Amino acid sequence: MEDFRDLTFPHHEGALVVLSGGQDSTTCLFWALKRFSHVRAICFRYGQKHVEEVDLAEGIAREAGVPITVLDAGLIGQLSHNALTDSSIAMDSEKPADALPNTFVPGRNLFFLSIAAVHAREHGLRHLVTGVSQTDFSGYPDCRDAFIRSLNVTLNLAMDDQFVIHTPLMWLDKCQTWALADSLGVLDLVRHRTLTCYNGIVGDGCGHCPACRLRRRGLEQYLAAKASEDEQ
Repeated sequence: MEDFRDLTFPHHEGALVVLSGGQDSTTCLFWALKRFSHVRAICFRYGQKHVEEVDLAEGIAREAGVPITVLDAGLIGQLSHNALTDSSIAMDSEKPADALPNTFVPGRNLFFLSIAAVHAREHGLRHLVTGVSQTDFSGYPDCRDAFIRSLNVTLNLAMDDQFVIHTPLMWLDKCQTWALADSLGVLDLVRHRTLTCYNGIVGDGCGHCPACRLRRRGLEQYLAAKASEDEQ
């Protein structure tokens, strides 16, 4: 199967970033700004408990000079029961050995990217950017490279177009993702003004949920490695 992500970056073309207000998508926003002539963002309200992430996404996009469209995708939250959209469900503190974590929102990335492709087409864009990662994917099947490749082909067939889904973080762990944010000059912004925490706490978060532990471990590894380099 053709690897769409290996294409040379056309700096004269534009891209649409799926922006959630979290660490990964925010890093991808600034990655896209370095590579494309113009960038737009799209964000979704899908019934998430911590809808403040949408406000953060809007603020980050506005500061970056990026037009952002916020769409209502509440149907996603109505289709299944999971800990990110249903307050009555206690969040898994660890991934179950024989099942997906209950923070998995079935179909979320499938819907987000499909809607994003339609929106991109309306704006004459063929490049889509998303912050999914198979290295630190928390057991979510819709963050895998195979899914992205498959969906890329499907979207092209569905709309008779040539979209390219870019996944800058696909093979990066969280330490490397922090390094990327730092190289883009936005480490402080990503650290203090994004929301990754499953308990809805901005910045370094609660420190206890799976998302916070993953994020903090990567940050500590990166800062330690950076300090070691500075000493040499």
